Amino acid sequence: MNVIRAEFAGACYGVQRALDLALASVSEGDRAYTLGPLIHNPQVVSDLARRGISAVGEVSEVGYGGTVIIRSHGVTPAVKRSVVERDLPLVDATCPHVMRAQKAAAALAAQGRHVVVVGEAGHPEVEGLVAYAHEAGGAVSVVADPADLPVGIADPVGIVVQTTQTRSALDAIVAALAERGIEPLVKNTICFATSQRQEAAAALADSVDAIVVIGGRNSSNTTRLADICAAACARTHHVEAPAELDPTWFEGCTTVGVTAGASTPEDQIEAVVAQLEAW
Repeated sequence: MNVIRAEFAGACYGVQRALDLALASVSEGDRAYTLGPLIHNPQVVSDLARRGISAVGEVSEVGYGGTVIIRSHGVTPAVKRSVVERDLPLVDATCPHVMRAQKAAAALAAQGRHVVVVGEAGHPEVEGLVAYAHEAGGAVSVVADPADLPVGIADPVGIVVQTTQTRSALDAIVAALAERGIEPLVKNTICFATSQRQEAAAALADSVDAIVVIGGRNSSNTTRLADICAAACARTHHVEAPAELDPTWFEGCTTVGVTAGASTPEDQIEAVVAQLEAW
């Protein structure tokens, strides 16, 4: 069985940067706390906890003297202020691409535009984008597809995009607004690394007998990769670790593809590839 890895797969710059910043924030005996999981990868979050970096839900849960690490998805301005008010050491590991999207949301709102956030309601990155727009005084709508657009939305409209969304999702929203006679100002904040991984995964899935997508099930970009692969390859399997692999999935397969989400470290990819190659 020939195992083929996607041209672009695995941890992106923003994720690796967040991991490096988090690990640099603790030395032996120190404690640090991430506001929510640093990245959407359960295995990595567990490993960080063993190293003294715990995930908490609220700033109030941070122990005295502990360092606060803002996760790669970012947080709301109010959460940042609460850290400052408690005078806690702060490490901002927000992905630079997410920071760019936050600034774009605030700028569009400051212009008096109705801000449309193309993304998943409730996702931590999206919650941050909404908060930045609200703080700048704008009306905000979170839209996953054209059906979510408010009935009475009218010009002026600005669009900002969750960094892990697809270009097709953005295009569908723009087209739906155009049908209503609205020409939005679009800030395409989709991360280039996300686009690379999606395009490479689609190309690979179209050329193999089966494909394995590696990454956290709570990772939106990994889940989206799995959806993209499934559209091209019926034998698509999303796993978090090698132990989940089932050899019966690959019966009769000559070629098996492997891809991974932007929150999946290299060692997790190598472990899955090694298991596949052992069969």
